[in-house]
Amino acid sequence: MSNYVGLDVSLKEVSVCVVDAQGSVVKRATLPTDPDVIADHLSREVPDAERVVHESGILATWLTRELEKRGVPIICIDARMAHKALSARLNKSDKADAEGLAQLSRTGWFTKVHVRSEASDRVRALVGARERLIRMRKDLEAHIRGVLKTFGIRMGAVPSAHHRQGFRDQLAEAGACDPMLGLVAQTMIPIHKTLCASAEALADELMHVAKQNTLARRLMTVPGVGPLVALNFIATLDDASRFRRSSDVGAFLGLTPRRYQSGEIDRSGRISKCGDAEMRRLLVSAAASLMTQVRRFSPLKSWAIRLSARKGFKKAAVATARKIAVILHAIWRDGTEFNWKGEPAT
Repeated sequence: MSNYVGLDVSLKEVSVCVVDAQGSVVKRATLPTDPDVIADHLSREVPDAERVVHESGILATWLTRELEKRGVPIICIDARMAHKALSARLNKSDKADAEGLAQLSRTGWFTKVHVRSEASDRVRALVGARERLIRMRKDLEAHIRGVLKTFGIRMGAVPSAHHRQGFRDQLAEAGACDPMLGLVAQTMIPIHKTLCASAEALADELMHVAKQNTLARRLMTVPGVGPLVALNFIATLDDASRFRRSSDVGAFLGLTPRRYQSGEIDRSGRISKCGDAEMRRLLVSAAASLMTQVRRFSPLKSWAIRLSARKGFKKAAVATARKIAVILHAIWRDGTEFNWKGEPAT
């Protein structure tokens, strides 16, 4: 007889519930969040488990990989869809959630979540660390500018070149006229310098990784797409075969409009903003770069400029970002490069 298992995972413990083909609860258990303990318990108590499911969450990626290595038929399911089913219960508890997940495993009424490879997550860790350092640097600069305005000191704009040395020079100059501001400058300047240097080091590492990656080099033939966009796109999608059509990538990244249809009502709204927000931001940035900085002509740039004249720059940038995502997936899938002339390659 086939059994179905639901795992309600928390940081320290996992609540386990097993149901049979008729939906009756067979076993319950509470285990530490340890893949070895969970795998041993399931192999001993439920050797005929048909499916084992748990929700997507903080530990979902790691736990799915580790249990797969130990031969457990584990499936990570969409937490949003699971929440719709679990919220129908009157009382919420870990045991009740585990039973609900076991019933979802039995009925098959769930959406499987793709678990990225470790290589993709390593790239995303580099991209995320660089982005966090840049945000910390911007927050620090904004704080310092606000403090100095209290004393009537307005710092000028600083170019991004040379590790933003100009900002530190202005801060040191402001601190020279006041002992208290001098202490602030003495404290903040080394921190700002470290943040800039660390962000530059991660950017250089990402550039090196992109140069060594054949796929990333092909994706960078698309105008506006640099190493950061190419690597993050590869890491976010992880596997091009996940999408049957390249046009599906736009919806996956939240770049297609929402739709509400009921009876005679049928309207489209703003973009859904589903999926990875950082990848979506990078694609919009690439689209803006294509429209404002890339000088070489291409049918893609011509289309974006014409759309901008009709719809405005912001809407055109979002639409161009979706088109860039579709093109990137098509290049990845077909093993080709960007065709600048819009003619069949010879």
